Amino acid sequence: MKKNEKKYDRCGEDCLQKDGMMDGGMDPFASFFGDFGFHFGGGEQKHETPKGADLVMDIFVTLEDLYTGTFIEITRNKPVMKAAKGTRKCNCRQEMITRNLGPGRFQMMQQTVCDECPNVKLVNEERILEMEVEPGMVDGQETKFTAEGEPHLDGDPGDLILKIKTQPHPIFERKGDDLYTNITISLQDALTGFTMEIPHLDGHLVSVTRDKVTWPGARIRKKGEGMPNYDNNNLHGTLYITFDVEFPKQELTTEDKDGM
Repeated sequence: MKKNEKKYDRCGEDCLQKDGMMDGGMDPFASFFGDFGFHFGGGEQKHETPKGADLVMDIFVTLEDLYTGTFIEITRNKPVMKAAKGTRKCNCRQEMITRNLGPGRFQMMQQTVCDECPNVKLVNEERILEMEVEPGMVDGQETKFTAEGEPHLDGDPGDLILKIKTQPHPIFERKGDDLYTNITISLQDALTGFTMEIPHLDGHLVSVTRDKVTWPGARIRKKGEGMPNYDNNNLHGTLYITFDVEFPKQELTTEDKDGM
């Protein structure tokens, strides 16, 4: 680096060019000042395309939707850029330039550089988007619609992200791929046994049979009767059924006892 400094101080940029420093298209200033961490602006700089803000929206679905799958239509009033009269400054950026003040003297300056672009205006347009709710999707899972977010005058629109939110269900509670429910039975059924059918989320019936005493809080499980697995819909979780026993609010009559 000191060798380059002395050579520049002695006869300026021409020495560096004649000495072969320009071979391969190298910028002598970039080489000379690169050790100091300075990077000069120009055509070689790469600028990332700016992007508008992403929009995140909650989509409320039922447990039935997540069990069977469905499609949901979303109406979006999206700001869209349209041509307008006149021009505007665009793609503004900061670039470093150098000014030669004489032999061995220079000045580095940062300046804002903008392009001239056609003028635009934002007009709301109604968009109908269709979101697929796939069987087994989980709460918080996201679906992204590319370029359906907020616009950027000098770049690309952001994305629209729809996030699954599960509404509470009156019968079933979901934990992972498993389902949980509570069933209330009479004291007589708890003591003598019973057979019942429980309507599932898609309408099919789950048969439950007990031929022994069922204590309050007893739990049984039905494998394969839980939620479908998102990655493999052929796999299902487990349905856990907890029994509550309804005790009589008054003394049992002789007929009640005989019936048991």
